[in-house]
Amino acid sequence: MTTDLITSRDNPWVKQCRALAQDSNAYRKAGQVWLEGDHLCRALLARGRLPSVVVVTESHPYGVDGWGLPPAVRRVVLADRLMGWISGLESPPQVACLYELPVAEGLEADSPTVVLDRLQDPGNVGSILRSAAAFGFQQVVALKGTAALWSPKVLRAGMGAHFGLHLVESVAVEDLQTLVVPLVATSSHQGTWLHQAELPWPCAWLMGHEGQGVSEALMARAAHRVRIAQPGGEESLNVAAAAAICLHASAVTKPPARL
Repeated sequence: MTTDLITSRDNPWVKQCRALAQDSNAYRKAGQVWLEGDHLCRALLARGRLPSVVVVTESHPYGVDGWGLPPAVRRVVLADRLMGWISGLESPPQVACLYELPVAEGLEADSPTVVLDRLQDPGNVGSILRSAAAFGFQQVVALKGTAALWSPKVLRAGMGAHFGLHLVESVAVEDLQTLVVPLVATSSHQGTWLHQAELPWPCAWLMGHEGQGVSEALMARAAHRVRIAQPGGEESLNVAAAAAICLHASAVTKPPARL
């Protein structure tokens, strides 16, 4: 494994890493993402994927020695102050990775899917990705206006779920006609109660904007509409909480896998 020591913030590569760590859209141009911390890097490896570069600090130079990385992965040792300058975190990590994003692909027509309709909060988006991966959904589709799926904040909130999902961004409502699975829309005021609904599997759950919910254009395409019982009387649920409840309902009612 090639090892390089970098100590200057004037290094162009260091500047590129800082942009990836702090700019929500830098990955779109660079085609790669900056993964901060041991957990995200190990989550990448656990899914059978490899970073192009691993980064450690001078005070923690052996942090990746037990990872079994092949020689093709470059290792960079950074001065601790540089890691602090690059990082978007209050407590900079001792380990980070650069990961080359897979080539963008189209929608998988028959995959269990979650559609994000203009969700703005990165924490909500990352949380939904975690729920999708946990409950057996394979694809997450972000409509135009949704927070960038590979942005630093969404990556941190996703806690590694990204690497187990097929992610498609900047999709128009009309493009959803490619999906052959039925669309299931969530609503706070109409539709069948979730606990009484016969949910199709596979399906595509529609999760709407934090304030406006699922758009009318998208709601019109839904084959099923459901709402979550709230005996406590709140007006609505946080979209990430609603998604977790709905995706779990699908997970526990889907047919068992055939042997």
